[in-house]
Amino acid sequence: MAVTRRGASSPGRTGTDRGRADPAGGRTRPEGPAGQNGPVQPSYRVLGPCRALRTDDGTEAVLSGGRLRALLAALAAAGGRAVDPGALIEQVWADTDADPADGRDRTAALQALVGRLRRALGREAVASEPGGYRLAAARDDVDLYRFERLAADGAAALAAGDAGRAAALLDEALGLWRGPALADLPGRDADPLVVRVEQRHARARRDRFAADLALGRADEVLAPLAALAAGQPLDEPLQALRIRALRAAGRPAEALAAYEEVRTALADRLGTDPGPELRALHAELLTDDRPAADGHRTATRPVTTGHRTVALPARLNSFVGRDAELGDLAASWDDRRLVTLTGPGGVGKTRLALEAAETYDGPVHLAELASVRDGSTVGAAVLSALGARETQLWQRPTVPDTAPKDRFADLVEHCAGRRMLLLLDNCEHVVGTAAELAQELLTRCPGVTVLATSREPLGVPGEVVRPLGPLPVGMALR
Repeated sequence: MAVTRRGASSPGRTGTDRGRADPAGGRTRPEGPAGQNGPVQPSYRVLGPCRALRTDDGTEAVLSGGRLRALLAALAAAGGRAVDPGALIEQVWADTDADPADGRDRTAALQALVGRLRRALGREAVASEPGGYRLAAARDDVDLYRFERLAADGAAALAAGDAGRAAALLDEALGLWRGPALADLPGRDADPLVVRVEQRHARARRDRFAADLALGRADEVLAPLAALAAGQPLDEPLQALRIRALRAAGRPAEALAAYEEVRTALADRLGTDPGPELRALHAELLTDDRPAADGHRTATRPVTTGHRTVALPARLNSFVGRDAELGDLAASWDDRRLVTLTGPGGVGKTRLALEAAETYDGPVHLAELASVRDGSTVGAAVLSALGARETQLWQRPTVPDTAPKDRFADLVEHCAGRRMLLLLDNCEHVVGTAAELAQELLTRCPGVTVLATSREPLGVPGEVVRPLGPLPVGMALR
């Protein structure tokens, strides 16, 4: 009677593996439905220390000696393909210095080792081929390859919206792991197969949490997901999943804080910003007001305690002649994050910008740059317009250890996590610095929208330029 071992199971899981005939001549291993002991384990297990079942009676093979286990690991890693004797020698004796004089001795040692492995597994377990030696087994008889199949099927089920099936498949896949992949193979750390399967293992763990999240179990996965994310602070998909779980659990403030932790870690350790997935998620956190898992509304806009909205200057006359342009601007806040009104002096750019700003649903800040003569002070002028400059100066150390890495760092820090419209008025004489500032804010602060006025475009990617011409004479006199 074949010996079976219990794998990690999930409530309601059913067996997904059935007997598979080895097209290369390996035996068929029936697996039937999972019973009380769970799915039948593969014959060859290399996700952890090597273990195997004999081909004749299904009992566990005795694999004594590191070289014997290394040979089995190397053959199992080939997934039923023949392996050249020279390649096997390199893998099995990778932990010793190569000596050309030992070549004949190593070949003889390999032949003797293959004989020992046949005695341990059964005579038919290792086949001699013109190209070398082959483990007479189907790929699915090796836990590494069965894991990859189950993990891929689980990911596909998750993508198709079947979270329950995904959870069952991923539970079975992850249950195959008992330790490091190909643990008995010398030189495993540099083996591309090890790198690949461990990356897939990390993705399978992430997908399993995603399945729970899709099944409405956000509260249950938060603690283990946070522990996993803490060990991989630069894994952006994993960090995005953790942030989604916090949002789904009705903890938006913690989700925003988690995003900021990731952004800081990426900047400090890699000198880069979050990728598109994290940036889009951050924007959702700033604007989304869907109900959380507990039925309460999520507070999706950041807390604005101490945040003051600057009043726009009063207009002394009526606004005429730009209804079409005003309507276009008012309808485009959700679609365009940088709009620049261009035209000659006196054409009415500032007035149109002020009128358009009144239609924005949220805080509006006006930074008047006409009096700024030096590009190096543009950032300070905008901080003052935001009501943040005094705070930043007060909090800065008296003698900083090093010069600031980024001249807009204070501005970005203030705007990150906030939603606002920033009106940059009269940019033409500091257009280069204004363009850099706008690009920094658009890239690093997803909640910020910029409306600029200038005699020339800023030239920033994604900029929408709206040229203005003089009003007709009759209308201009009204």
